[in-house]
Amino acid sequence: MLKTKKLKIVIDDKIPFLKGVLESLASIEYHPGASISNAIISDANAMLLRTRTKCNNTLLHNSAVEFIATATIGFDHIDTQYCVDNNIVWTNAPGCNSSSVMQYVASALLFISTKEKKPLCEYTIGVVGVGHVGEKVASMASILGCKVLLNDPPRAEKEKGFDNTELTYLLQEADIVTFHVPLVRDGKYPTYHIVNNDFFNQIKDNSWIINSSRGSVVDSQAVLQQKKLSGIILDVWEGEPHLNQDLLAYADIATSHIAGYSVDGKAMGTQMAVRELSKYYNLGMDDWQPQLPSPKKDIIDLTDSEEQEIITKAVNYAYDIKKDDAILRDNPQAFEQHRGEYAYRWEFGHYTVIIKDYLTDLEKQLKGLGFKVKYSKC
Repeated sequence: MLKTKKLKIVIDDKIPFLKGVLESLASIEYHPGASISNAIISDANAMLLRTRTKCNNTLLHNSAVEFIATATIGFDHIDTQYCVDNNIVWTNAPGCNSSSVMQYVASALLFISTKEKKPLCEYTIGVVGVGHVGEKVASMASILGCKVLLNDPPRAEKEKGFDNTELTYLLQEADIVTFHVPLVRDGKYPTYHIVNNDFFNQIKDNSWIINSSRGSVVDSQAVLQQKKLSGIILDVWEGEPHLNQDLLAYADIATSHIAGYSVDGKAMGTQMAVRELSKYYNLGMDDWQPQLPSPKKDIIDLTDSEEQEIITKAVNYAYDIKKDDAILRDNPQAFEQHRGEYAYRWEFGHYTVIIKDYLTDLEKQLKGLGFKVKYSKC
C-alpha cells in the first residue's frame, strides 16, 4: 500500500456526496463511469465506481490499480476472478439501498392493486432472491397483507432453517414475482435469463413480474413472446442504457434503473466505499459520514381520507412509481441522463402520517413500513 501523498484515485463523477472529501488526502480524478478507460487509470492506485465501469482485463491490464470499491450492491461489473488473480482488492456495498428498493416495490405493488381493483391481502407474492433487499421486500409485502413465498436456493443451502419455496411451486402459486438476485451467468445457481420460455411455461396465468435487480435476469424476447402475464414492471433492462423499444412499450411501468436511488441509499453506498478505501490505505476516515441536505420531514395529513386509501396515499406521497415511468417514456434515449440527474427521493422514515386515533391497525402497518405516525383526535 502506498503512502497517502502518492495515492491517485479515479472516481465515477456520479457518485454523490463525494466532491471535496478526499482531495486533501490524494490526487483525485473524476470521470463519467462509462468513459473510464485503461489510459485514464494506468497510473491510478484505486477506483471508486458504480455499475457503469466494467472492471475486467481490458480496463485493468498493466495498470497500477490495487483497490476497487463500487458504491453499489451489485458487483457483476467487476471481474472478481481477474482481481483475485492480479492481487486487486475489491469491495461492494451490500444492503446500502435495500430500503429504497423496498420503497420502489411497495409503490409497484400498490400500482398493481389499484389497477386490478383488488386489495393486496388477496395476492400471493413470490420473492426470488432473499438477501438484504429481498428480506425487506418480503417484510413489506407481509405488512401490506400479501401471502409471501421465498425462493433463494444458495441461502437455503447455507441456512438449515431457511423457508425456501422451490421455484416451480412458487411460479404456480404467486400472483406477483419480484426479483432481487445478483446476475450470475454460470455455476450451480445461474440467474442469467432465469425468466425465459421455460419460466413462462410454468408461471401462473395472469400474474405479474417486477424486476429491479439486473436487466439480464429477464430474457426480453421471451417476455415479448409469452401470453400469460397480466403485466410487468421493469427498472432494469438488457443492454441498458439502450432499451428494447418493444419491451418498453409492453411494460406497464418502465423506469431507468433508479429503484435504489433514495438519498439515504446513495449516501450509504458512498459511505461504505469511502470507509473501505480508508481502511485499506489507513486514511483515518473509517467512521466518515457524508454531509447530506437537511432531512425531509414532511407531514402527510390523511385524517380526511378513507381508511382503505391511507396506505396507498402515504406510500405514493413519499414515492409514486408512475412519475418515474412518465419521465422515462417521455425521453427513453436519455436513460443515462435520467439516472445521472435523478432527484433523489427520501425514504419512508422521513415522513409523519397523521391519521384518526382509532386506526390502530393502520398505525401498525404504517410504522412497519417505516413511517412515523401521529393521531388526530376525532
